[in-house]
Amino acid sequence: MTILLTGFNAFGKVTDNPSQQLVRHIAACGRFPQVVTEVLLTEYAASALRIQTLLLEYRPRAVLCLGVAQMRREIHLERVALNLDDATLPDNAGDLATGRPIDPDGPAAYWSTFPLEAMQQQVAGRGIPVAISNHAGTFVCNHVFYTARHTLQQHGLTTPCGFIHVPAVRDPADPNSIGLSFEQMTEAIEVCLSYLTQYTGVS
Repeated sequence: MTILLTGFNAFGKVTDNPSQQLVRHIAACGRFPQVVTEVLLTEYAASALRIQTLLLEYRPRAVLCLGVAQMRREIHLERVALNLDDATLPDNAGDLATGRPIDPDGPAAYWSTFPLEAMQQQVAGRGIPVAISNHAGTFVCNHVFYTARHTLQQHGLTTPCGFIHVPAVRDPADPNSIGLSFEQMTEAIEVCLSYLTQYTGVS
């Protein structure tokens, strides 16, 4: 009985991806022995293959995928994964996707199957800026979210699955820096994992 937690490695100008830092922190802190962690490559094909493998290998009770959205100012719980790859930035394998469906035969979108409002309330209750966002973009973050939901759907699994975008790590020495402190992000993700542990009955 596990929860799968994923993040991404560095890409583009993001030389230190906070989603990767968060996954490594959770793996090392010892508070969540029931959580299986993985840092995915920021590549469309490789990340999709890996998330599919992890889902079928572990059959987790919940799937929480993390990614970074550099210009956001709060934790964003994503509502929807779109069947679309479309970016001005190539992935780490050099793949520049423009208006490409993730699965030509798949549905246009999948909803998150997380209790988003309840999770938002839990995070907001700690005084951490948090919002519900309508979709996870059209880069590799969204690609993994869509692939995870599609894989679960194809195998008849009702596993709660969702995506959270974290902002950049705010620089306390720079008054113009946006984002959140790493401590705030850590607390938010730990709150979400604790809630999912209770919600799914993982012990």
